[in-house]
Amino acid sequence: MSGKSILRRIDWLTVLFYLLLITIGWVNIYSSTFTEAEPSIFNFGTLHGKQLFFIGVSLLAIIIVLALEASFYERFASVFYVIAMILLLGLFVFGKTVAGATSWYNLGFFNLQPTELAKVATALALAKYLSDIQTDIKRHKDQLYAFLILLIPALLIIPQPDPGSALVFFSLAFVIFREGLPLYYLGIVFIAILVFVTTLMFGTIWVIIALALMVVLFFLFKKKRFRVPIMPLASALVVTILFSLSVNFVFNNVFEQRHRDRFSLWLRLEKDPKKLEQIRKTIGYNTYQSEKAIESGGLFGKGFLEGTRTKGDFVPEQHSDYIFTTVGEEWGFIGTTSVILLFTLMLLRLVYLAERQKTDFARMYGYGVISILLIHYFINIGMVIGLLPTIGIPLPLFSYGGSGMIFFTILIFIFLKLDANRLKEGV
Repeated sequence: MSGKSILRRIDWLTVLFYLLLITIGWVNIYSSTFTEAEPSIFNFGTLHGKQLFFIGVSLLAIIIVLALEASFYERFASVFYVIAMILLLGLFVFGKTVAGATSWYNLGFFNLQPTELAKVATALALAKYLSDIQTDIKRHKDQLYAFLILLIPALLIIPQPDPGSALVFFSLAFVIFREGLPLYYLGIVFIAILVFVTTLMFGTIWVIIALALMVVLFFLFKKKRFRVPIMPLASALVVTILFSLSVNFVFNNVFEQRHRDRFSLWLRLEKDPKKLEQIRKTIGYNTYQSEKAIESGGLFGKGFLEGTRTKGDFVPEQHSDYIFTTVGEEWGFIGTTSVILLFTLMLLRLVYLAERQKTDFARMYGYGVISILLIHYFINIGMVIGLLPTIGIPLPLFSYGGSGMIFFTILIFIFLKLDANRLKEGV
């Protein structure tokens, strides 16, 4: 496809959302890292200067992504996946540890986080596998292979340890559901999460009592014509009870102390006021300060570079995972609402583009892009405002970070290339 042709066929509305988000994100990174001693925008020794450089590299990556043939991404999807898995394995030997996680390669001029590449590669590999004519997602064997594509990178990332990033790969399960995976799998996941949380909050005994009560009520009010398969029901109850019994063991022996503290704070598990206060001052400090910063912004905010909590460095990692607090303090409710609206509109536009695809690969990859962006967006903002526990997931196109900026850009523009190719072929 020629340069003029791709410019005519690319979805410029999505490009506009992308440009607005990276611009607003950079402005807030500049504000959160600004000092009177170094006000220059183009000082590449500062964090905002480095982010400007990463944006420039991302724009160059867009040109390369759009210049390649659309078929290239499907043809070499498996190769990208294997390379990404090798890079994840290499972290155990050559990885650089930052903030307790061995997730980076030190390239001297740049720290590469292969997890970000793995997200793109996994979305491509899953789309390629599911779109294969021999794949039937109704078959248990094909379901297993599809979930293995997601599970392998997650298992390589969890020991880094980086459970937040590992969670992103499981979000790609929504692509499998979109393509026909039975919804009872989603029900199983929902029940598992519910049992896990309720066991931590109330204990196994109360979970068993609640299950027994639900079974009794079900049989009391079910219609006589409706036959219940007793053995599957009994097996499900036994598995649920055993899972509940294992929760405390996993929580106390598998989770690290910092993870237990985050759950204790989120679910209010700690009953001792002194211990709870200690957790708030340590694990819960970031969330507490981010909530206060957003709250202090009011309706219209304090103004650009006028955030007192931002200037005072009250919120740790404010330029990365907690960048949304700068928006809240300096631009207020109007600013945060505008950012949320921009993200939402871009996601809805991507859904529209995915649904109009004529090839299975393009549609499935599109939903992979949506899944990855959505879970980042939802968890990061939920984490910053205290609705979800802190698990270290950045806000895409907003948070500081070269690997994130570059590979989120590649993730989105591969899909835009596939969408433009749909128009070229007239399919």
